[in-house]
Amino acid sequence: MTSTSQSSSTLPDEAALRASVAAAFSRTVEDLTSLVAIPGIAWDSFDPAHLDHSAEAVAALLRGAGLDEVQILRGEADGKPGGPAVVARRRAKAGKPTVLLYAHHDVQPPGDLELWETEPFTATERNGRLYGRGAADDKAGILVHVGALRALDEVLGEDPGVGITFFIEGEEEAGSPTFRNFLETHRDLLQADVIVVADSGNWKVGTPALTTSLRGLVDGTFEVRVLDHAVHSGMFGGPVLDAPTLLARLISTFHDEEGNLAIEGLTGFDDAGVDYPEQDFRNDSSVLDSVRLAGSGTIASRLWTKPALSIIGIDVPSVAMASNTIQPAARAKFSVRLAPGQDPAAAMQAMARHLEAHRPFGAEVVFTLGESGNAFATDTSAPAAQTALWALETAWGTTPVEMGVGGSIPFIADLVEVFPAAQILITGVEDPDSRAHSANESLNLADFENAILAEALLLARLGIQETP
Repeated sequence: MTSTSQSSSTLPDEAALRASVAAAFSRTVEDLTSLVAIPGIAWDSFDPAHLDHSAEAVAALLRGAGLDEVQILRGEADGKPGGPAVVARRRAKAGKPTVLLYAHHDVQPPGDLELWETEPFTATERNGRLYGRGAADDKAGILVHVGALRALDEVLGEDPGVGITFFIEGEEEAGSPTFRNFLETHRDLLQADVIVVADSGNWKVGTPALTTSLRGLVDGTFEVRVLDHAVHSGMFGGPVLDAPTLLARLISTFHDEEGNLAIEGLTGFDDAGVDYPEQDFRNDSSVLDSVRLAGSGTIASRLWTKPALSIIGIDVPSVAMASNTIQPAARAKFSVRLAPGQDPAAAMQAMARHLEAHRPFGAEVVFTLGESGNAFATDTSAPAAQTALWALETAWGTTPVEMGVGGSIPFIADLVEVFPAAQILITGVEDPDSRAHSANESLNLADFENAILAEALLLARLGIQETP
């Protein structure tokens, strides 16, 4: 954890900003409720009209917040247009920095509706939380930005000095396929000194966090083949093991008896710097009481600074479609989260080497490369990070945590490469029970209000500073 201080001579009017955020909070929640009602999903199997509607609603919000330069734009990849992104900006005064505020308006599909306790696209408040798809991930991020701008304008007027650019993406949940093209096409429009990505979370309810590291990502598939075609399991079973069995044997080589990754070339380190008690992790992850945790080292390092491999899909006949045949082939998809500092290309090569070296019973193994993304780590001693930590502490009244996140945000690497001089701050409103991507996604409203105040304080403080 960290505690920061700022010179009293350069502090914004905290009390006035806090009062402004509080007075407007009901309106902010209403705006969030309206956005949640739009099922904007950027997957090809869903109606794109909803995604367009979502972008138009965000554009209307930004115009209503006093921004004039509002555009709906699309990137392109392989000749295919991307999801609609909303870009709006207010230019900085001479000598003042520009801050790019990122969030995304597209959401995950609702999944199994029977698992939801309320309608997924009807925001429902219950016990201090707002439930609904996108309520936390990431329409709340949009309203953090909008709410902060409204408070800033009310307290400081519409010329606070700092330049503000909104970039609200419309395809993040589909993997941001045109993100890099979009950045390069609109580099001048999006140029900024500080980038705030509101798509992460807090340490727990009531305790804010600045996300200071993200694991990288590689994924792919591997197929095990043992026969040219399926054969009768009674006539030929015994000398030949079926492909699903050999696939399971291959998967079992990925970890040692303690659950540590056993793939040579995947690196990590035990230096997360934050205590994450095992019982807290069990509560947050809902792991069953009987399940022994895997791996060695601290819980935080196993989550943030060490690699992790998961099998996220298997292609074999379903039980309902099973027949008495020896299956000739079986396929699995893997996802590896990479420690900061690990090169994704080297990690993919390590996976390929391991699969080839551990072919069970000489079976054919076909490896297919998937997606990849770099890890991220920020310098918390940088001025913008120090200001953000101060703002979080001021808003919540408690010391923020400098935390890693076990997940990946691959587009962060694109931001780093396209805007190498910008300081990137990753914030958010989720908490361990937000259940993003799952049924009953929700947002803690008290933390939501604090997040708006923290960003207003950050922007006000940056408006006092001069461009480096």
